[in-house]
Amino acid sequence: MKRTLLTGLALVLTAGLAVADAQSDQAGARQASMALGGALKQALMSAMKEGGPLAAIEVCNLSAMPITDQVSEQGPWTVARTSLKVRNPANTPDAWEREQLLWFQKQLDAGVEPGSLEVLHTENLDGQPVQRYMKAIMVEGPCLACHGRALSAPVVQALEDRYPQDQARGYQAGELRGAFTLERPMPKAP
Repeated sequence: MKRTLLTGLALVLTAGLAVADAQSDQAGARQASMALGGALKQALMSAMKEGGPLAAIEVCNLSAMPITDQVSEQGPWTVARTSLKVRNPANTPDAWEREQLLWFQKQLDAGVEPGSLEVLHTENLDGQPVQRYMKAIMVEGPCLACHGRALSAPVVQALEDRYPQDQARGYQAGELRGAFTLERPMPKAP
């Protein structure tokens, strides 16, 4: 009886620690996604203020990937962005990311608060445990200058010149634009 009670207590404590670890992992991933989002938004808003949408397109084209790489180098997470309608084919979602984006959209359609759309998942990739995280990105007003339905002719031309395979147009404020997608290797279990 004593052994069963101790085993049960150990299982409860282990489960509690696993939940605490998952919450800590999710908080760290959330922080990394916010760092990327904040850095990109700052660069884009500064460009918009100085030169309008054409300057913002230039920043996206030349600076988004270096900013993403810089944020990735600051912590354990490799950060990126993806969408069901990508502007840059390098951001095309893999199968798991696509599944999460479709789930995010289904949740939005059901009236779920956009700020709550995130997922943390651990899987094995090539025999290595990997933790993955995604957080929804919503379309905001300033995004519409380059991602909206009514784009100016110079914006359309700049997008066609820099992103010939662009799918990321036709949005309205409040729609799902895509997601921050993060990944990090986990230590193998002993």
